[in-house]
Amino acid sequence: MITDEIVAAYHRGKWALVLRGLLGIALGIFILARPLASVAAFALVIAIWALVDGIVNMVHAFDLRPVTSYWWVMLLSGLVSVAFGAAALYYYPALSLTFAVVWAAWWLISAGVLGIYLAFQERKADVPWGWTLALGILTLAAGVLAIVYPGITLAALMGMLAGFGIVSGIVMLVGAGKMQSFEHDVNRALRTPARA
Repeated sequence: MITDEIVAAYHRGKWALVLRGLLGIALGIFILARPLASVAAFALVIAIWALVDGIVNMVHAFDLRPVTSYWWVMLLSGLVSVAFGAAALYYYPALSLTFAVVWAAWWLISAGVLGIYLAFQERKADVPWGWTLALGILTLAAGVLAIVYPGITLAALMGMLAGFGIVSGIVMLVGAGKMQSFEHDVNRALRTPARA
């Protein structure tokens, strides 16, 4: 019956939230408790991610070869990703961690420059622009500091990962609890006879 399938899917969804929530909390606590092991694992994840992403892009490029003349761009992207992944494994963990720090710094610097540009555009449009400018300057400064102090940047990245794991885990557990409460309310309503 379709009702049984819906109930089964609902239960799987609830338990998936519980398991993912517990895993997120455990991961966050592990990162806080064992920061050096976490950094090493983070470097390994970056290297493996690059390898897998590159292989998938290369396979996808050959799938697209009969359809488009620009398939080689995806192939080149895949080759670069595989090369980086292999180099990151060979120079483990330095290259992966350097990539993480540079990526975070690049993101902050780009966001800061764009924020400053947006503030000047807001000023031209006679829109309040002071907070946008302040945030752009702070973000740009954080990007520069991320390059100057890579150890602190890496520690901040690991702290954000830990915080995200714990907070998202708690949110998922709360969601699973709400699902359980809803299920309990529905079961109780179905058992209570209707009154005329």
